[in-house]
Amino acid sequence: MRAKPEPDVSAPPPGFLRLTGHPLRWRLLSELARGDRPVRELTELLDQRQSLTSYHLRQLRAAGLVTMRRSSADKRDTYYGLDLPACRDLLTQAGSALHPGLRLVPAELPAPATDDRTPVRVLFLCTGNSSRSQMAEALLGRLGGARVEVASAGSHPKALHPNAVRVMRERGIDIGDQRSKSLSEFTDERFDHVISLCDRVREVCPEFPGSPRVSHWSIPDPAAEGGHRAFVRTADELESRIQFLFSAIEHTTTN
Repeated sequence: MRAKPEPDVSAPPPGFLRLTGHPLRWRLLSELARGDRPVRELTELLDQRQSLTSYHLRQLRAAGLVTMRRSSADKRDTYYGLDLPACRDLLTQAGSALHPGLRLVPAELPAPATDDRTPVRVLFLCTGNSSRSQMAEALLGRLGGARVEVASAGSHPKALHPNAVRVMRERGIDIGDQRSKSLSEFTDERFDHVISLCDRVREVCPEFPGSPRVSHWSIPDPAAEGGHRAFVRTADELESRIQFLFSAIEHTTTN
């Protein structure tokens, strides 16, 4: 009977581990796991030179762990974000490289909750409340069920975009009767999470009572590009981010 080949114990650690094992790069990933940030803020948070911060961000971008987008509020600024699906996949591969039994299996998303726990309140913000924040509200509302209480608003609300309605309808959600709401309607309310989806609204976001967790997702306005495909891409990105958000909400409230 032929013996199975033994794993090559002389093989170097997976690139993911070598890359993320650097203390500064790990801190960058940890900060970006909380939300998208421009390099100047990352430089301040890490108390490092901008040139050094940018160097390590380039390493993370080259590995596909970090994304970069020009700010829609200030074209001189660039937002960096963490690609959570890529991190999950590479971390899974790294575990398998050490031992098959260490292959990480992503946690299954819980079914929409029907229990009597106090719902987690989440507010999504963008400029017009016409597409991004409305789509995010609908997606998290469906995923979270009674576990979350979701709202959305805009700093300068305008009519719901027909392509936002169309794309949500294609995903089995009808938002056609939703109205656009002003940010001022919610400034006195308490939320657990306040998430800005627009670089412009992030700069005018007020402080909310109760010290909610404030995050920023730098997502381009699909209406600026126009067309159905832009809205599909936006919905895809929102759905991915919202799945990770809901997993974090469930982990935080059950531990």
